[in-house]
Amino acid sequence: MSVQPGIRLNNAPKIDVLIPAIEKDLATLPLVIDNIRRYVKHPIGSIYIVSPVSTKIRKLCSLKNCIFVNERSVLPITKNDIHYQSSRWNRSGWLYQQLLKMNGDSIVKAKYFLVMDADTVLIKPHSFLVEGKTVFYCRDWSQPEYFKTYRKLLGMKAPRPRSFVTHYMLFDKSKLAALKQKIEAVHKLPWYKAIISNINKKKQFGFSEYETYANFMYTKNPGSMILRSSKNKSLNVNASSLKEQQIRNLALKYRSLSFHKRKIYSKAP
Repeated sequence: MSVQPGIRLNNAPKIDVLIPAIEKDLATLPLVIDNIRRYVKHPIGSIYIVSPVSTKIRKLCSLKNCIFVNERSVLPITKNDIHYQSSRWNRSGWLYQQLLKMNGDSIVKAKYFLVMDADTVLIKPHSFLVEGKTVFYCRDWSQPEYFKTYRKLLGMKAPRPRSFVTHYMLFDKSKLAALKQKIEAVHKLPWYKAIISNINKKKQFGFSEYETYANFMYTKNPGSMILRSSKNKSLNVNASSLKEQQIRNLALKYRSLSFHKRKIYSKAP
C-alpha cells in the first residue's frame, strides 16, 4: 500500500495522534501510521505509540518518526491491577488499553488528539473538525452493557444517538478532563478506579471509552457534533496482503478497514 501526502484542510487545527499497541499489532501498525498521515486532513503534530516495553515497537517508532511511550508511565496502575476475567476469557488488557486512551490528555501536547486503534486502517480522507464542530464517526449497533456502565458512572442515561464505537475518535483534552472530573465527583474515587469498580465483571463488554466520551459530549452540546457513518469493514486477512487496487475498490464503499479477529466486531457497520 503506497503512501501519498494527504490533502490538508485550510486553517485546520493541528492534532496529535495516540495509538495504544502491543507486539501482535505490528502486522497492521505500520499501515495504520502511514494512512493516518495520508488521509487525516489536519496538520499532524506528534504520533505517540503507547506500548509495553518492546524493542520491536521502539524500532518501528524510530522508523516512522513516532514517539514511543512506555504504558507504565501513563497510569498509576498496570494491567496486573485489573482483575476482569472468567474461566473462559480475560478482558483485563482490553480494559487497560481503554484507560490508557482516556489518560491521553496527560501525554499529548495539542488541544485535540486522535485516538486510533492499532488494528484499524483509514482508506479515505477524514476530517475531524469542521467549522468549529467535532466529527464523530458512528455505526448502528453497540453493546447494552456499555450504557449500563455509563449510567452508573455519570448518574444519567446515555443519549445514544448512534453508536460511537468505530475504532477511532478525536478527543478534546479539556472536555476529556471534564469527563474524568465528573466521574470522580460522582464516585469520590480516581476516575480509573471508578470505572474498574462499576463494570459488571461477569460481562465481556462492560465499558467503552468511545461511547462514554461521545455520549458525555452529546449531553453537553449536541449541536457541537457532526455524526457521520463510519463505513468500517472488518476483514479476516493480513493487512499487508492487500494490494493498492483492492484498497481502491474497498474505498468505493468504506472509509476504514479493521483487521481484528473478534467475531463480535464482524457485524455490518
